[in-house]
Amino acid sequence: MSKREAFLSAACKENVEDFLHFIQLHKDKAEPFDVEEVVQEMPRNQREALWGKLVSLLQDVLQELPPDRWEEGMEVESNADPKHVMAVVDGVTLVATVSLNVLQDGDTYKSLLEIVHQLHGVLMSLPDSESPLQLHIHTLCEAWWKKGLQEREKFGRTALLISLQKSFILKKPGVEIQRVWGLHDVLLSIDYTSEDNKQIIDLLLQCFHRPIYITNDDGKRFLVFLFSWNIDFIWVIHGTIKNQLEFYSKAMTSNITEIYFRAWKKASGDFLDTIESSCIQDFMQNAILLHRASPVHAKVRQIVSYFHTRKGCNKVDKMLYNLYKPILWKALNVRMQAPNFEVRANATLLFTEAFPVHDPDQNNQNIDEAIQKQLDTTMGLLDDPHPAVRSNATLGVCKILAKCWELLPPTIITDFLKKLVMELAADTSSPDVRCSVFKCLSIVLDNALCHPLLEKLLPTLKYSLHDNSEKVRTAFLDMLIKVKAVRAAKFWDICSMDHLLARLAIDSHPVSKRIVDLLFKSFLPVNESEREWCCRCITLIQMNPMAARKFYRFAHKHTAPTNIIKLMLAIRRVLNSCIQTDCDLSELNDSNKENSVAEHALLGKDKAVASSLLEVVVILWRSVEKALKHNEEAQKYTFAKFGHVMSKYFSTFEDERSTVALIQLASFMPPSAVPTFSCGVLSRLRKMDSGVVATQYGQLLDCMCSWGQAANILELITDWLTEALPKQGNKTNTSRKVRIQETMEAKPDLALAYLEYLFSHTSPREEVLALSPGPLKQLHTVLGNWKTVLYTHLSSTSEDPKSPSVDVALKAFLYYSRLGAHLQHNSSEGRDYLLSVENVAAWVAERVLPFLAKTDGDNEDLDKSQPLATQITESFLTVCRDILLVGLGDETFMGQILHLCSLILLSEAGYLCIPAILPILKEVADSYAPENQQAQERQEDETTVILGVVANIFQKIIELLACRLRKEPEEGKLLCQSAVPGLTDFLQVAQTLEMAPLSGVFSTVFAIIIVEKQRMLQKITHPEEVIIPESVDDMPPLSSVLLSVILKSPSVTRAFLTEVGSSLDSEAISTLTELAAVLHVLAIIRNTGQSKAGLKSAAISVQQQLHKLAVTSVDSRDIQRVVYESSVKTLNEMLDS
Repeated sequence: MSKREAFLSAACKENVEDFLHFIQLHKDKAEPFDVEEVVQEMPRNQREALWGKLVSLLQDVLQELPPDRWEEGMEVESNADPKHVMAVVDGVTLVATVSLNVLQDGDTYKSLLEIVHQLHGVLMSLPDSESPLQLHIHTLCEAWWKKGLQEREKFGRTALLISLQKSFILKKPGVEIQRVWGLHDVLLSIDYTSEDNKQIIDLLLQCFHRPIYITNDDGKRFLVFLFSWNIDFIWVIHGTIKNQLEFYSKAMTSNITEIYFRAWKKASGDFLDTIESSCIQDFMQNAILLHRASPVHAKVRQIVSYFHTRKGCNKVDKMLYNLYKPILWKALNVRMQAPNFEVRANATLLFTEAFPVHDPDQNNQNIDEAIQKQLDTTMGLLDDPHPAVRSNATLGVCKILAKCWELLPPTIITDFLKKLVMELAADTSSPDVRCSVFKCLSIVLDNALCHPLLEKLLPTLKYSLHDNSEKVRTAFLDMLIKVKAVRAAKFWDICSMDHLLARLAIDSHPVSKRIVDLLFKSFLPVNESEREWCCRCITLIQMNPMAARKFYRFAHKHTAPTNIIKLMLAIRRVLNSCIQTDCDLSELNDSNKENSVAEHALLGKDKAVASSLLEVVVILWRSVEKALKHNEEAQKYTFAKFGHVMSKYFSTFEDERSTVALIQLASFMPPSAVPTFSCGVLSRLRKMDSGVVATQYGQLLDCMCSWGQAANILELITDWLTEALPKQGNKTNTSRKVRIQETMEAKPDLALAYLEYLFSHTSPREEVLALSPGPLKQLHTVLGNWKTVLYTHLSSTSEDPKSPSVDVALKAFLYYSRLGAHLQHNSSEGRDYLLSVENVAAWVAERVLPFLAKTDGDNEDLDKSQPLATQITESFLTVCRDILLVGLGDETFMGQILHLCSLILLSEAGYLCIPAILPILKEVADSYAPENQQAQERQEDETTVILGVVANIFQKIIELLACRLRKEPEEGKLLCQSAVPGLTDFLQVAQTLEMAPLSGVFSTVFAIIIVEKQRMLQKITHPEEVIIPESVDDMPPLSSVLLSVILKSPSVTRAFLTEVGSSLDSEAISTLTELAAVLHVLAIIRNTGQSKAGLKSAAISVQQQLHKLAVTSVDSRDIQRVVYESSVKTLNEMLDS
């Protein structure tokens, strides 16, 4: 039996295993059996018989187990094996697919069509898990469509639908998108208006949401084709794209624009008209009318600009002319149609970008007239009253000149440039316009034909370098850099070197770096000799020393570190020529004597120039310090060269500027490179006089730290502070005297000044804190001992002249806590140093607070001690505030400091420390803010306790302020004013916290304001005195201060009004005078225009309470009636506004 006959006989239910065996042989690449070859060799009647038998086979297996039960059949026992059924269906699909390939004209394929019908039914109900079989049937449907056989529309639609769905879920859908494009003609057979096709229409719209479709070449072709499928579908596509536009990236928007353009280019007839009117013109309209702040404005501009870039083609020019004609010109008219400056500004950009907007079908004369009108319009836009329009017009004019220079008459070009250079560059009303002129002239400079004319006009702009706007100066310099780059003119002819250097010396970083960019090759020409570099360096110094320092600060950004080091060594040779002639020049100079003489002649006797050269070397060295560290050989060579002459430099250049520079230079080198100087630094620090300024010792401290000798400084500070302490009996520290060979007086004030410098500068602080714990602990202990000195000053009735001053003792006391904070931050475990600060808090409570009593002038000792006690307490609270500010304070620390604050306020004169306590409350409350990471780690109970204490302390503060205002009005007012910054910060934090304990803060504030105002109302004796306050100045003293603080912040005002409303709703406010007081407060808030919604809500609550008092109030005394009537009037005004 032949293969054909065997295969034909196997295509039945009885021989299904043989059929499956043949299919397996076909799939096995090692076997020669090929189903397609067998089917192709069959005569026509055999093929028809095969298809008929396959129809029966397929019907039989599908009756046994329909596709919708395949997954179910795998889970429960069934008579038919699902795998066997799927294998048969897959085999039939394979035969049907190869049959399509061999199908010839005139063949009867009724049975084959029936097979495909059955497989199509299988495909529509196939579970997702059977993706291989789904792919095979899908491929069959696609092949049937492409073959153009009967009922192809049905199978083609299914193939397209499945391809679209798969293209959305596959990770790499490129092949599936290619298949979608191959099936795009299927859409021509689909009825757009039919409800049955709604699913496929939704999928088509989803394609515009998928970046892969928008960026893939086949995807773009498909999306372009969709614009030509149905005319009603165009506006649906356009709406979909507009809704997505906000979320497109710039690259995606570019692809979308290309799709629009290609769709427009291929369209014709009604489709072309619809795309132009519904899509392109809609984008043009939006580009004109959208606010610049709109998230889609830039995307719309990008789309419209793409069409402008395609100008030059008659079809594009014609389209732009027709679409812009009804919308553009009225948008440019300032007087009639477009009063909105943003509309005019947007239209200006579009118009100048699309220039010339003309109809290519008109004759030349008409085109010339139209262009002339447009040029006149452009000139008019340069005079627009709004700067945004003038700026856009400037950009547009410069683009037109750069693009159309050859085509425009010379008079028009000159008029435009004169307008820009002579008028708009000096537009005093707007720095944006001036900036725009210089930025946009750079565009014109790209056209070489403009250079001769601009060479004559640009010098008139020289004073723009000194414009009071930084961005204008920056734009002007960018233009000069462009002039230099394109060689349009000599930049120094536009702006003289003296002006450039003067501005370099004093201007900001952005301006300075551009000036250096402009001048770099003039003063550091890398192609010239090093000697020439030195000559120009000296010239620059002589012209403007400050500019020279700034120039070399930026020099490393324009050349390699090697050239910077070469310049440093070249300057060294020049400096060597300054050294007295009795020293050995051959030892000092690397070059011959002739060069030395020449360099000496260059430098002359000007010591100021020598000082500037030293400063330049320092600046250059600092700029390449990192590069030198990475090149050990170059670093050693540089150290050796400069170290060899440093002692001579110190003896020759003795003026202050030179000494400062030399010390900085020495700090870059190891101490072994400058032995003479390094050995004497510590001695110089010892010999410094007390009271010297930081500039005299700061650099010496920097040197010691950079040399790794911070421990020596710390030892000196510790020694001085230890020796200055009053001795206990006759005990002395003999071991320390052995170490200090020079017998010198202890200088505790200078020691603290050194300590201040070390910890207030980053680099020295890091060096000190990197030391071993021993010296730091010793210093910390010594500083702690100064508490006894401070207490002596506090408690003694007379001053001991031998005892350290109170200022020194107070500084040492503060540095004990500050150093503890630094050490705690540096500590990896424990809280020993934080505990030391808590111990100080206990010491302040025990030893200092007893002296915080109110002076009465009778006790002279108390008069002296009380200010010092106040100073000690406030200073310590400031340190605690800083510790909390940097997040070092834990729950225990906060509790201890809040306890101290409570004790202070209970002291007789504790109110004096209120300005220092409020920042503590603010920092503690702020640590519980929702965004604070530490707050999230704390337990709710602890939080409630701490914040409850904060609220109680704040209430006590308010009570003390009110008390002082009653007893000592003038002193109370000064105290309230000093508390304003702390109150402002605390209330700002309090309103962010919605936790229960702090909600009482605004209750306290509201209560004191109402009580104070109520007392004032109760004192009124004449109806004329009932006046509604207009500002906080009309309120009682404390209320005035509190309201001024509240009204500074809208958020605090809202929180306060919320408290007002809740108090009214709880009926805590019930009397007429209380309600009147509330209305007076609300009247002041209304006059500020803040929180209108909260104000109206509070007013309604007042109205409800006021109605209850209407009858009794009218029958009362005259004053009560006046108060009531005034309250009603004020309330009505609030509710009506």
